[in-house]
Amino acid sequence: MDLSGATILLTGGTGSFGNAFVRRAVESWPDAVIRIYSRDELKQSEMRSRWGDDQLRYLIGDVRDRGRMTRAAQGVDLVVHAAAMKQVPACEYNPFEAVRTNVLGTQHVIDASIDARVPRVVALSTDKAVNPVNLYGATKLCEEKIVVQGNAYAAQSTTRLACVRYGNVVGSRGSVVPLFKEQAKAGRLTITDERMTRFWITLDQAVDLVLYAAEHMVGGEIFIPKIPSMRVTDLAEAMAPGVPTEITGIRPGEKLHELLLTADESRHAIDAGDVYVVLPEHPWWSDSPRWQEGTPVDDGFVYSSETNDQWLGPADLAAIIPA
Repeated sequence: MDLSGATILLTGGTGSFGNAFVRRAVESWPDAVIRIYSRDELKQSEMRSRWGDDQLRYLIGDVRDRGRMTRAAQGVDLVVHAAAMKQVPACEYNPFEAVRTNVLGTQHVIDASIDARVPRVVALSTDKAVNPVNLYGATKLCEEKIVVQGNAYAAQSTTRLACVRYGNVVGSRGSVVPLFKEQAKAGRLTITDERMTRFWITLDQAVDLVLYAAEHMVGGEIFIPKIPSMRVTDLAEAMAPGVPTEITGIRPGEKLHELLLTADESRHAIDAGDVYVVLPEHPWWSDSPRWQEGTPVDDGFVYSSETNDQWLGPADLAAIIPA
């Protein structure tokens, strides 16, 4: 997608994804303007030291603040909504705060974008939203639902909204990679269950997916990348060969395997090559042809990390894990 001359609003812009998105935008579109919207002034100061002020605008704000969101969205061509509470234990212990950020905050992003007539909005979701077993996943499921159905509220405007849904991000803050790195120094890794599998995506691939969605969306889609799976035991071997492991037992709110596409969703999903696209079940806001280039997914198809046909072994993982 060509974003030359565009104004982009990036909520949660100081996070792992935000930094990767900014790097891509600065390298690819030197005349684009990126509004970094977040509530952490220290992280914004660190980004200013890294990227300067030529293309970036630093807006202190919280997605919980509807008025500030409305101001931030004025004159924007694309909103990328990455702000979220995403640590499972923090969401479980602070459930009201998780709802206020992940659900009500997303509603504020949608409302502000519609009011400002932002043409395109792409929200980031997760495989944890599929058949959720913890509050984080439940709030992200709500996020998906209100983004998809938000198109009904935008039917009389030019705003269109869509989601991307992907798995664990290599090396993101709070992920297992930094944890294993610290534990390796002490000479022992903790694994909750040796059978555990996860979908695996790099930050660059996540940025690619968001840009693909922004370019191809009609409104109401959920874009799911075709990405490999990995076994947590292989990740441990890749990061700390020969280091002993301790099995601690699966934690509350944790799954053995993750899903990116369910059998129920497959009834209204298509295979578009590198991605699956879940189409909205009630696309009443658009009369235009939808995704003629895709083919319907087989009825009953399930996209699970356990039964995936792409896998990363220890050598593959070692090659992509950040130093």
